[in-house]
Amino acid sequence: MIENEKSRVVSLNEIKTVGVITSQSILKWTNIQEEVEKILKLENVKFFSFLDVDKKYKSPLNHFSDKSFNWQGNIQQTELLEFLEEPFDMLIGYFNVKNIFIESAVLHSKATFKVGISGVNQQLYDIEIAEIPSNIDSFLIELKKYLILLNKIKN
Repeated sequence: MIENEKSRVVSLNEIKTVGVITSQSILKWTNIQEEVEKILKLENVKFFSFLDVDKKYKSPLNHFSDKSFNWQGNIQQTELLEFLEEPFDMLIGYFNVKNIFIESAVLHSKATFKVGISGVNQQLYDIEIAEIPSNIDSFLIELKKYLILLNKIKN
């Protein structure tokens, strides 16, 4: 675990900025940005997706691959570094398959509150929700319940 993750303090602030890290395979069948904005009533959600299926495919969203990391595991891609340096109020790790590159990105994010799908790596998140990625509505409705209880969003 990296040093800043050990000493990270979970913010009590209301959520205004959101980042999402997901995989290309999930983006092919769901519009996460639209769903997050609709269900959580948040705007300007930013995304980064991991090219896990067809590395020649370039989505209109920001993307990264195993080539974004050097042999020591350090992130080399400027756009990904900028995304991870942004202190989002919440980062959603929307993937359910272990992937060292996506997990590393979540770990290095400067987001003050991290949420994800359970069963991947519980050390990455402040809240995990048991759901399969195809049920994005269900995942976000459950997340919204927790965020309301924690006074992180308004009902």
